[in-house]
Amino acid sequence: MRKIEHIGIAVKSLEESNLLFEKLLGQPAYKEEEVESEGVKTSFFMNGPNKIELLEATNPDSPIAKFLEKKGEGIHHIAFDVEDILVEIDRLKTEGFTVLNETPKKGADNKLVAFLHPKTTNGVLIELCQEIK
Repeated sequence: MRKIEHIGIAVKSLEESNLLFEKLLGQPAYKEEEVESEGVKTSFFMNGPNKIELLEATNPDSPIAKFLEKKGEGIHHIAFDVEDILVEIDRLKTEGFTVLNETPKKGADNKLVAFLHPKTTNGVLIELCQEIK
């Protein structure tokens, strides 16, 4: 894991939260996109070298909708940049972590992604991200 790639925050309204974070950070989101396979609409903000991803559910059965129902708005995950996601998945499985999707999938912001179960990471959902080349 090379660095924190971004922090994901679950929100009820992307439109309202975009305005809030634009005021907070002093600049607009640099990107918005929908990931249909995950039932989510996202926006990304830069803050120095750091990124924040806001996530809004687009259907009531999506993981974000379930998170919001259970926990409310707030930090959903921490994403780490990896050079080779397949190698990292194998390494983490060997170390005893539970990988939620062993085959990486297309995520937002031109990334391949995989997640680690929070029960094996002190209650924090961890996302692995590899830039699609």
